[in-house]
Amino acid sequence: MDSKAKVLAELIDKRGSRRAFAEEAGIPPTTLQSMLTRGVGRASIDNVIKVCRALGITVEQLEEMANKLERHNDIETIAAHHDGEDWTEEELKEIERFKEFLRSKRKRQE
Repeated sequence: MDSKAKVLAELIDKRGSRRAFAEEAGIPPTTLQSMLTRGVGRASIDNVIKVCRALGITVEQLEEMANKLERHNDIETIAAHHDGEDWTEEELKEIERFKEFLRSKRKRQE
């Protein structure tokens, strides 16, 4: 499940039934389930917009939440790969800046 799908799943699950939410959003429950399991990038933009609107968020806000989740997961992954090492707050900030630099390079290449 990609980070956008994780964010959507969490927000939808807080509201209750996924089936009921799909009906509220105006999409078939199977389409919603596919979006959450196969990834938001494989869904039609129309369906992504419908889901976001039903949640009261914009697609841009979904992107921001997914990016925050990825950054959080990246920090946890880095910490897990450096067992026994303690990182100072400044070192963690430096790691985060480096990751942002790499992301910006990747986006320029696309």
